[in-house]
Amino acid sequence: MRLAFAIVLTAALALHAPADAKKPKKPVIKTSDILQATNLTPFLPPALTPENSWDLDLSDGGRVVIQLRPDRAPKMVERVKTLTKQGFYNGLNFHRVIEGFMAQGGDPKGTGEGGSSMPDVQSEFNDLPHVRGAVAAARAADENSANSQFYIMFMPNLKLDKHYTVFGRVVSGMQYVDAIQRGEPPANPTKIVRAVMGDDPAASTPPPPLPVAPAVQAPVALPSGPLTPPAGSTPQK
Repeated sequence: MRLAFAIVLTAALALHAPADAKKPKKPVIKTSDILQATNLTPFLPPALTPENSWDLDLSDGGRVVIQLRPDRAPKMVERVKTLTKQGFYNGLNFHRVIEGFMAQGGDPKGTGEGGSSMPDVQSEFNDLPHVRGAVAAARAADENSANSQFYIMFMPNLKLDKHYTVFGRVVSGMQYVDAIQRGEPPANPTKIVRAVMGDDPAASTPPPPLPVAPAVQAPVALPSGPLTPPAGSTPQK
């Protein structure tokens, strides 16, 4: 009798127990709660300003806008600004462009061995990652040998982090970066028609066309057959 009563009581309690008592609820974390509880400001780039907007007008017909980061690489950013105001980058090729990796330019020699007449820039390795569109200073084996050359990443390559100075990132016109001619060097390299800072009044005007290379004249064809001196002439000894 007692056993039967215990079974009935247990069944009654189970039927009338709240649903929550059967299975504990999983905590629900809302994105809004995370944003309110976390300060993401240190991880976000600063607002894009004209004085830190590096505009590259390319020969493939587009403008690439790069946000410079003086907060992470002040020395390299200052070098880029100085050379840009001098017109140093105008007309230079992207001389080393590797599919799935990066496009490198800024060398007046076009061989990867050149730079400006200014001293090399000390390394400024930072926490900016080598993601798609990242812009960094090219250098030789010496970590402090960056000068005028730079590269733009086609794809992420985080193995390069903390080994090269990332000083900016493409914020507009990445499709024109993707169109840069490949090769080491390319057969028909893409050129920087003009590099200009966003606070330069010239930034709002179209770039001047690149100078047209002089046409190469075909060599004069020599006459066929044996050469005979004109009548009355004598050969020179």
